[in-house]
Amino acid sequence: MAGTAPRTATSAGRRAGAVALAAVAGMAVAVQSRINGELGVRLDDGLAAATISFGVGLLLLSMLIPATRSGRQGLSALRTALGAGTIRPWQCIGGACGALLVFTQGATVGTLGVAVFTVAVVAGQSASSLVVDRAGVGPGGRQPVTGARLAGALLTVAAVLLAVGGRGLEPAALGLTLLPLVAGVAVAWQQAVNGWVRVVSGSTLTATGVNFAAGTSVLLVAFAVSVVVRGAPAGSLPTEPWLYLGGLVGVMFIAIAASVVRLIGVLVLGLATIAGQVIGAVLLDMLLPTAASQPGLRTVLGALLTLVAVAVATLGSRLRVPPSRRRPS
Repeated sequence: MAGTAPRTATSAGRRAGAVALAAVAGMAVAVQSRINGELGVRLDDGLAAATISFGVGLLLLSMLIPATRSGRQGLSALRTALGAGTIRPWQCIGGACGALLVFTQGATVGTLGVAVFTVAVVAGQSASSLVVDRAGVGPGGRQPVTGARLAGALLTVAAVLLAVGGRGLEPAALGLTLLPLVAGVAVAWQQAVNGWVRVVSGSTLTATGVNFAAGTSVLLVAFAVSVVVRGAPAGSLPTEPWLYLGGLVGVMFIAIAASVVRLIGVLVLGLATIAGQVIGAVLLDMLLPTAASQPGLRTVLGALLTLVAVAVATLGSRLRVPPSRRRPS
C-alpha cells in the first residue's frame, strides 16, 4: 500500500501534463485556422491551401525522420508491426481525416468565420469522441460513457456556443457548415488511430510523418482532379512567409495528440484541444485583431467554461490499463 499512493500521484501528474499539452495543441489549431483560412482566401482555393499546408509539413518531416535515430527505428518498428498484423493498414491513414479538416479551414473560414467554423467542428468532434472511446478504437482501450464524460462534452459545446453567440449565418451559408461538422467527426477517429501508430512504432516523429504522408497523398490527388475539372486556382501565391506556416503548426498538433491520446483518451484529448482553440482564438482576437474580431465578454466566458468542461471530463475519467498491455483490434 505504501507504494500505491506515489504511483497514483505520478499517474495523475502525467495525465494533468498530457491535458495541458493537449490544450497547447488546441491553441496551435486556432493559429493554423487563421493562417490556412487567409491562405485559402488569397488563393481563392481551399483545396490548394490545404495541399500547401500539408506539403510543407511533410517536407519538414521527410528531412527529420531519416536524420533521427527515433525516426528510423520508428519506421522499422512500424513495418514489423504491419507485417505481424499488430496494426492494420487502415489504422495508418488517419492523415486523410486531417486533410479534410485542413481543407475545410481553407474552404470555409473565409465565409463562415473562425467562430462558426469552430462551433461546427466542436459539435462533430465531441459526439464522435464519445463513440470512438466507447468502441475502444484508440490505444487507451474502451472507456465508458460516464455522466462526467458526457457532461464534459455537452459543456464544451455550450461553451463554444456561448463564446460565439450572436454571430449568425446567412441562410445561403448554412449548408457550408456541414463540411467542418463532418471534419470534426473525422478528427476523433484520426486521433485514435494516430495514437496506435505512435504506440507500435514507439516514435512520435514516425506517427506524425505517417499522418502527413497519408494526408498529403489524398490532397494531391484531389487537387490534381480539381485542376483538370476547374482549372488552376484563380488567386496567386502570396509573398508573406507566415501564410506558409500552417503545416509546421500542424506537425506540432499531430505530434502532441499522438503522444498523449493513450494517456487521456480521445474524448478528453478532444475537449482539451477545444479549450485551447477557444482560448487561442480569444488571444488572437485581442493581440492580432482583424475586421471580424469580437473578443467580448461572451467570448471570454465561453473560454473559461471550456476549461470547466475539460476539468469535469478529466476528473470523471478512470485510469485505464496501460497501453503496452493492449493491441489494436
